[in-house]
Amino acid sequence: MGDAPYVDHRIGGKGTEHAAGGLGEGGEDRAIAALAERQHGVVARRQLLAAGIGRRPIDIRLAAGRLHLLHRGVYAVGHRVLSLRGRWMAAVLAHGEGAALSHRSAGALWAILRTREGTIEVTVPVRHRRRPGLRIHESPLPPDEITIRDEIAVTTISRTLLDLAGCLDRQALARAVERAEASRITDSLSIDDLLERYPRRPGTPALRAILASGRLGAGVTRSDLEDRFLAFLDANGLPRPAVNAGVWAGGRWFECDCVWHAARLIVELDGRETHATTAAFERDRARDRALTAAGWRVIRVTWRQLEREAHVLASELRSLLAAAAA
Repeated sequence: MGDAPYVDHRIGGKGTEHAAGGLGEGGEDRAIAALAERQHGVVARRQLLAAGIGRRPIDIRLAAGRLHLLHRGVYAVGHRVLSLRGRWMAAVLAHGEGAALSHRSAGALWAILRTREGTIEVTVPVRHRRRPGLRIHESPLPPDEITIRDEIAVTTISRTLLDLAGCLDRQALARAVERAEASRITDSLSIDDLLERYPRRPGTPALRAILASGRLGAGVTRSDLEDRFLAFLDANGLPRPAVNAGVWAGGRWFECDCVWHAARLIVELDGRETHATTAAFERDRARDRALTAAGWRVIRVTWRQLEREAHVLASELRSLLAAAAA
């Protein structure tokens, strides 16, 4: 089951397997195209064989440049130009059953880390030959620590955070935890479950400290917090405000994060990025006084309140908006 191209030396031979009752060339091409479309342009030899496409048709397509070898037993269909997801898929397929995208690459797929174009990280259950451009982590993954995202086998978001705890600094890890919480993706296993399962893994003290610190949201940008707040309003059936809107008070304009003009209600989103300094603290209180004196109600909402006190916050906002409408 090698990857050397097969050459059919029969006179007039086409290398297809019609006589053997196979799919026929047209059917084979359709099967390959359908599989490649689902898998970001990538197929595995074992998948083609399982689909009823024989070794000869596979090797003929390799020789003709219709399949392109990426890793042993893994091919790009039609051309070698792949998206990052295609390269992630190829890396996982190259390592067979039980392999999963992991660590920084999984973090990028889950959108809790910035997209990585460099080395691809995969966790495999047994030792494999090293491949260029890949970083292999050898560790059996229980079924409840693997899932599928965009058709790619990947460690669950909780397992991904556990792995990242061993290779990111504290600040980057905290940022990844915050983004994971913001995604609202849930696993059958929580991070706490995995910390109990793997109490001595590298980085677990840092991960425990972040979860216990109550400082979620420390690295959240203004746009992150705005997006999360608007999603929170939608989820709770609350009307959307004007965002980053100007309000006239005390003889000058203030730019406010979220404004319900009819209710004369303002919500300021307190991210640590822009509100953590002493000067910012004092400035925020001065503007709150000016807005209150002009007849506006001003409340402040933090990332942690959105994540941990969402039910209470939704009830309070609903009451404030209803009182204004009465």
